[in-house]
Amino acid sequence: METFLVGGAVRDRLLGRPVSERDYVVVGATPETLEARGFRPVGRDFPVFLHPQTHEEYALARTERKTARGYRGFSFNTSPEVTLEEDLARRDLTINAMAEAADGSLIDPFDGQRDLRERLLRHVSDAFVEDPVRLLRVARFAAQLAPWGFDIAPETGEMLRQLVRNGEVDALVPERVWAECEKALASPAPVRFFEILRDTGALAVLFPEVARLFGVPQPPRYHPEIDTGVHTFMVLQQATRLSTAPEVRFAALVHDLGKADTPAEILPGHRGHEERGVIRIQALAQRLRIPNRYRDLAVKVARHHGLVHRFFELRPQTVVKLFEALDILRRPEGLEPFLQAVEADFRGRGGTFPERPYPQADAMRQAAEAVIRVSVQPLLEAGLKGEALGEALRQARIRAVAALDLKRLAPDPAP
Repeated sequence: METFLVGGAVRDRLLGRPVSERDYVVVGATPETLEARGFRPVGRDFPVFLHPQTHEEYALARTERKTARGYRGFSFNTSPEVTLEEDLARRDLTINAMAEAADGSLIDPFDGQRDLRERLLRHVSDAFVEDPVRLLRVARFAAQLAPWGFDIAPETGEMLRQLVRNGEVDALVPERVWAECEKALASPAPVRFFEILRDTGALAVLFPEVARLFGVPQPPRYHPEIDTGVHTFMVLQQATRLSTAPEVRFAALVHDLGKADTPAEILPGHRGHEERGVIRIQALAQRLRIPNRYRDLAVKVARHHGLVHRFFELRPQTVVKLFEALDILRRPEGLEPFLQAVEADFRGRGGTFPERPYPQADAMRQAAEAVIRVSVQPLLEAGLKGEALGEALRQARIRAVAALDLKRLAPDPAP
């Protein structure tokens, strides 16, 4: 029985990245061998065990054979005769197909070190096209390794497109699609994930709501980039700059989904796209089983981002109504993620928009602070109850906003 450190831990150490978790492959053993040594079995599809002290994952060396469509359509051989090289050969990318022995020596049968130096994501073998999850993983690795300048090898890019053409991507289950998407949203360059999906044709299969935005025109005065899909990716880039929260980045990605449904006769305008977008976001969240915290922020941004852009035109009562809709009065911590996504929408455009000031955000923060400071205690002491109390409190909040004179913060008209 021999044990080898494999996969991401080896890759990241060689690349100089922090190693967050370690996975091991065990050669020459059986499940009974590991269980006798105190390892706890956890694998559902093939034998994986947790170390009794470190709780790190140890998997028996295995080979696999394609038996059906989809990423679960495989049979596995985990006999003690399977070699380390045979196990590494079934992995997706050469930079993930390296191993380290107990003495520190490196086993690199597919030149992963070369591809690390050349900053290439290259497939190990032709078996790459048998597993559609690999398309998502390669796109995600490109997003995570973007600061190191990694690109996809041309022949691997063609294999990704083949996965789409042969229908393998259609078999991906929602949970796996979202799991990889969520990791990409938390990466240094999430837009790379979606760019690769689009380049390979997978965006139209997995995120058709986003794919349909490309080619949809917008008014050049407000959108020098014109194309809604281009704008969407620019907004995601700005959200990445403004926030590390994947929820904010997701809201930026989907904030304009309703523009794909704009009637042709009113283009390039998009009147009513906000509510159309809410419907699209809710359907997307249900289909991919996206957590509620992502959906709820995205819905708020889609529905209300236009109001924030026009914040200096709003009456005080409209400002208070906006805060009520955003639930800021009960959950003030939700204001900043909302504003980050909205500011990303403003800056994610062509021309001078990325450099322009966006005082609407600060004005809204000041207004929220003033509204939250309004105390209900004097109204209670005055004997108000029920609807009368609620209306009096609302009026007090409106007066607090009116007293701020927020229009003084408004920027000069843009050229």
